[in-house]
Order: sequence, then structure tokens, then C-alpha cells
Amino acid sequence: MTTATKTRKRRKPAWHSWIRNERDEKAVRLGYTFDEAAAERVREFFSTFLRHTDGEFAGKPFDLLDWQYDDFIGPVFGWKRPDGRRRYSKAYVEIPKKNGKSTLLGGLGLYLLVADNEPGAQVYILASDRPQAGIIYRAASSMAQEQPALASRLLITDSQKIIGFPDTHSFLRALSADGYRQEGLNASAVLFDELHAQPDRRLYDTMKYAGRARRQPLHVDITTAGYDRHSICYEQHDYAEKVLANIIEDLNFLPVIYAADDDDDWGDPAVWAKANPSLGHTITLESIEADYNEARQSPAKENAFRRYTLNQWTEQAVRWIQMDKWDACGDPLDEEALVGRPCYVAIDLASNTDIAAATFLFPLENDKLVLMQRFWIPADNARERERRDRVPYVQWAKEGLITMTEGDVIDQDVIRRDINQLAERFEIKRLAIDRWNATQITTQLQADGFDVQGFGQGFASMAAPTKEFERLLLDERLVHGGNKVLRWMASNVAVRTDAAGNLKPDKEKSSEKIDGIVTDIMAVGLWAADNRPSGSVYDERGIEWL
Repeated sequence: MTTATKTRKRRKPAWHSWIRNERDEKAVRLGYTFDEAAAERVREFFSTFLRHTDGEFAGKPFDLLDWQYDDFIGPVFGWKRPDGRRRYSKAYVEIPKKNGKSTLLGGLGLYLLVADNEPGAQVYILASDRPQAGIIYRAASSMAQEQPALASRLLITDSQKIIGFPDTHSFLRALSADGYRQEGLNASAVLFDELHAQPDRRLYDTMKYAGRARRQPLHVDITTAGYDRHSICYEQHDYAEKVLANIIEDLNFLPVIYAADDDDDWGDPAVWAKANPSLGHTITLESIEADYNEARQSPAKENAFRRYTLNQWTEQAVRWIQMDKWDACGDPLDEEALVGRPCYVAIDLASNTDIAAATFLFPLENDKLVLMQRFWIPADNARERERRDRVPYVQWAKEGLITMTEGDVIDQDVIRRDINQLAERFEIKRLAIDRWNATQITTQLQADGFDVQGFGQGFASMAAPTKEFERLLLDERLVHGGNKVLRWMASNVAVRTDAAGNLKPDKEKSSEKIDGIVTDIMAVGLWAADNRPSGSVYDERGIEWL
């Protein structure tokens, strides 16, 4: 290597150890940096000004544990945008009970009140009810009163759960869902404790926009796993998991989840340690072992152990598709190489106001099946959902993965036009369509010369192709090209099982849209109906392919 080449080679920044995943790598490419001094400033505040007030650590400096600094505090305060603001505006931390999150949140609230250089700071501690809100407030208040350098400059009013900082006209205040009645707040920081316990989403949605006028507002959720899959907490949990898995790209959202995996041995001490990063500090191995031995005797106690100690969502529907198996089928897809080939087409219109999907399935000579996707969505709804739920429909449309039709309902004429145009390039042998909401387009496509047949969504029609789709996926015989929209849908799929053990996708139980996977399965059903051997096990069970 020449000297000139060495000079041109890009050097790693001094803080390269904080670049830990694809999101960080992209952030660096976009000009984000890590300010180690800014991160250390927070750690020094904790150890210098805060003292523990309870238990065996009472009176000792609050030295952040490794996970507290490395996975949460360091990234939140160290990563900077190109303009100097904090990179992360939102953090979701999910961790089992007894791992010190209450004192951590209380200490963080004090730092944001007095040391964040935010004039007129308004720091809100939120919880489901007054007692829960009081836990974090008392942690902050107790630590502040134990340190003369803080207590002398703060106005602490425990009866109203308010700590004032007159120097900068700032305050910290605890609020709860059952006592909250105000809007129009100008929050610099929102700290939600035990989000799983929120009775509804009203408080959360209100506080979501409470920091709009701030230059770098911070919203932090710290919670233990819950059980309600329709809750605001599960919504955030699901979003965090998708960001961690690179299904959704969000450079300004920090997901931190400590939990046992679904297939982990729940009695293995190594699994306990994986889920509890404060083990040996705020929680002992002996206490977990005692809880485990008690939980072995009772299904109800096992449920509680899994939720509170292993941080598992106890009533969470198990995702059907394993994403490592899905990604193994992501070989590149060359549409031009498919021109002129026969294919099977399936269409799911869903509703007029949501996403519609179509799958073009091409059998190859090597026994693999190529899945070519098309999606349509009303433009108005796409933009609204991107703002509200951060599902990147607009970005996907820019990448050519989704067609946006004008207005707030799907234009079925556009779908019909696209199908006809694709039929000029590919040989459509058979075309199936979900019967719901499809009368008009079915009639039109039949008039266009297509052999259109209805495809039911019950077990009779979906069970056999669902099993076949699963087999093909596990055998790596599917080729989906790594389509981002389809991968997102694959991560959402939950299935329903009948008494005979048959499976089918369940849109109600699934965490988000799954229409593309539904059309994949329908297309597999079309193909299999033409290629299945006689005497199939499904014939014996009386299950139809269509």
C-alpha cells in the first residue's frame, strides 16, 4: 500500500466503540458524532451529586452500573446530530423489576432539571396512578434532600410532588393518568414509568407532543413487560423490537430491551442473568432462585415469574415467521429475468382506506418459487400513518416499493391498470382474489380476460397453503428478494389454530399489516393446486386448496 493510499484511508473516530449497529453506521455517514465528554458529564453528575437513600447502598454515591451507562445514559447524552442537538429524542427501556429503574429515572429527572442547560426546563414524571408516580418522585426528592449542594438551590414541595429550580425557572413534576387534566404543556423531558400499566393512551398521546417547542426534547419510557397486546406499551415494545431487528429504520429512537427469549430455558441461571443486567447489584441470584422454585409449583406464579423476572410478554401472540429463516430466503430478485415466464397471482384488497397487496409467484426450474410483490395505499393515509405511527410508507413509495393512489381511499382502477400492464410482461396462468370488497374489480378483471377465482380466508381455504408456505420457507425454497415492506409484514404475522391443529394468518392478532404474506400464501395455494400430488394429507383431512 502506498503512502498516498494510506493517507486517503478513512480512520476510525476515537469514539468508534460507540458505533454498534447498522443504525449507528448510517448516523455516522450522515454526520452524527459521539461526544464522550457530554456522556461522561452525566455519569459524573450521578456519582458526584447523587446518593442512594435506600437499602444496603444508602449513603453511597450513585455510580451508574455498566448497563445503565453503556446501553442507556451514554447513548442518549453522547450521540449528537450534525447541528449539535442530541441524536435521540425517544428512548424505550424494557427491563425486569428490581433492576434499579426507579432510582435511575429519579436521578435522570434531577439531571434534566438542574444540569441539562435547558432554560425553563419542565421535566415530567408520568405513571398510571398517583402511588406509582410517587415512587419515582420520592426517589428524586430523597436524593436531592440528601445532597446539600442540590437541596440549597431547590424548592421541594412533596405535598404537590414538585421540585423547583429557581436559578433557571425550571421544575420537575409528577403526574398520573388518574389525576392529569391539563394540556398545553411545554415539556423539555417526559419520563414514563411502568408504561405497561397505563389504563389507556390519552396521557401518552398528549405528552407525545408536549415538547414540540423545545430544541431537543427527550421522551423516555422505562417499563417492565406487560400482558395486553392492544396497549400503548405493547405498541412501543413492538416498534422497539422492529428497530432492533432493522425492520424499521429510526435513527432517533433508542431501543433497550433486556428479556429472555421465548425458547430460552426459564430455569437456567444464565437466562436469568441475560434478562437482569443488575444481577448481583440490586437483585440477588438467591432471590430469583427462590421465586423460580415457587413459580414451578403454579402456572399463575410461572406467568408472574416470566413477566416480572424474565421480562416476557405473557399473553403475547408468538410470531409465526422466524426472521432469520425469512432473511435466508432474501436472494436478489431480477424482474427482467422473469419476463415471459408463467406465474400465479393473488390479490388482497384489505379495505379501501388501507394497504392492498398482490403477489406474483414464479416457479423456477431449480424448484424455488419467486415472490414478486406489489403494494398500493391511499396517499393521504400513507402520509398520516407515517406521521402518527412512523411506518415509513412515504419512504417506501419513494423507493418504488409501494404505489400511492391519490385521495384517502385506494383507487382500484390503478390496481386493475397495473395488473394489466404486468400481464403484458408475464404469463398469468391463474389469478385469485380475496372475495371481501372485491366484486367490482373481480368483474372488471374477468372482462379483461383473466381467469379470476375467489379465495376464501377461512381454514378450509387457507390451512393447506399456510402449511405449504411454512414448509417452503423452512426449506429455503422461497425467493422474496429482501423486499422491505414484505419483511415488515412477515415480522407482524400471528396465526390462528383450530381444534385440528390447522393454521392460518390472523389479521386481528397480528401486530400490524400482513396483507403481503396473505397474498403469498394465496399464491402458494394456486401453485400447489396445480402441482400437488394425489393422495395429499390435506385430502385425507378434508381440507380444500381453494
